[in-house]
Amino acid sequence: MSEFFEKTFYGNTVAEWSVALLIIVGTFVLAKAIYWLSGNIIKKATKKTKSKLDDLIIDKIEEPIILALVLGGIWYAISYLNVSEGFAGFADKAFYVAFTFDVSWLVVRLVDSVLVEYLSPLVKKTKGNLDNQLLPIIRKSLKATIWAVAVIVGLKNAGYDVGALLAGLGLGGLAFAMAAKDSVANLFGGITVFMDKPFKIGDRIVIDGYDGTVSDMGLRSTKLRTLAGRIVTIPNKNFTEKYIENVSSEPNRKMSMTLGLTYDTSPKDILKAIDILKDIDKNSKYTKQECVVYFNSFGDFSLNISFTYFIIGKPDYWFLAPNEINFQILQKFNNAGLEFAFPTQTILTQEIKAN
Repeated sequence: MSEFFEKTFYGNTVAEWSVALLIIVGTFVLAKAIYWLSGNIIKKATKKTKSKLDDLIIDKIEEPIILALVLGGIWYAISYLNVSEGFAGFADKAFYVAFTFDVSWLVVRLVDSVLVEYLSPLVKKTKGNLDNQLLPIIRKSLKATIWAVAVIVGLKNAGYDVGALLAGLGLGGLAFAMAAKDSVANLFGGITVFMDKPFKIGDRIVIDGYDGTVSDMGLRSTKLRTLAGRIVTIPNKNFTEKYIENVSSEPNRKMSMTLGLTYDTSPKDILKAIDILKDIDKNSKYTKQECVVYFNSFGDFSLNISFTYFIIGKPDYWFLAPNEINFQILQKFNNAGLEFAFPTQTILTQEIKAN
């Protein structure tokens, strides 16, 4: 039996191959035991604590640690054998890269789960929609950054010249950026909108001749539902190049009108008309009760009263208020016997007597 184990295959005896195999099998058995221990004992213990952080950490580091254990067992088994220098060097580099990616996987799982568990509920409690839109972007950016660092570290450990590779990627990235300059401009435009907050979803804005309500905001473009009900997609770079009018941010809306009364209206009735207009503004729930009313001018066919009032800054008030104000003016002026003037002319004829 001993002679069998002393036989040599590919530079190693059967005994050495058997030990390497046992190391790998033992590693898998140990990994399975740790997985069982984590699921049936450690996780049950952490669930009894008040904090969710320990449950989160155990759940997210469990699989990467087991993978690291398996990789370590396979690497140790290979290093136990007598292999060529070329294969040993290749194996070392491969395992360095694998370990780097495994650690990065662990970090990504931890960071992402912390963001989802702790930051996401806080974002949902805020009133604005900006935080809700930024959170997915932050999650993706962090993941991309961690994996990019992992690739660089892994290639460095594998013996590659990372500096030369990054230089080549820099030239290629420059060419790509030149070809995609509009997309880059839209990206920075979207970041500008997120940072400056000139408007939010639900606001009515006017830009580049389009008047409508913001229905969706992204990093590349923003969607606007016009007053006609159509969707207009506006590239975000336009928000850095053009003027934006945020109609919804208007604190109040100024409304002005001129009411013309007939020339046979007495001064007493002019004062009565002014008092009526002030009373209408005072009792309206749509206005700020800061109207300006005065006898304006003598027109060609009317005595003109200027009436300026201010509607409270609520979009639905902007059409409800004029309807109410105009209706009350018509009703109260008629009840008071105040007549509105309209263009008239009097033609005087002279009789010519024959001699």
